[in-house]
Amino acid sequence: MIGKTIIRTRYAETDQMGVIYHANYFTWFEIGRTEFFRQLNMDYKDLEAENILLPVIDVGCKYMQSAKYDDELIIQTRLTSLKGVRLEFRYEIIRKSDNVLLAEGYTKHAFVNKELKPVNFKKKMPQVWNLLNQSIE
Repeated sequence: MIGKTIIRTRYAETDQMGVIYHANYFTWFEIGRTEFFRQLNMDYKDLEAENILLPVIDVGCKYMQSAKYDDELIIQTRLTSLKGVRLEFRYEIIRKSDNVLLAEGYTKHAFVNKELKPVNFKKKMPQVWNLLNQSIE
């Protein structure tokens, strides 16, 4: 499954050079990930209510072209790995007007409880695990 979310860049996201500040891409990854879960009829609040958190344990981004103020962007999100207590998402940030790939990246997460101890998610929530497993690209 490929989750797709459309956003419009805001002036506050630009830097002195008039392009989107690089750290905003990580916020967009979070938006894509959150919407990916929603498209599976889940959300982070439901996981947190079950004492499941998904902290980022690794992140990366490769920038190809700059996004600018008022660009409409497509955030494409894919779950690419689900093993043990870890999962990995891949992202593509695409400018909608010309379908140009602006950036691609990844985030890796761990299933942990509120005490930050690893959780066997497959055992704790097998139906959700299966749903996630079926969505892997």
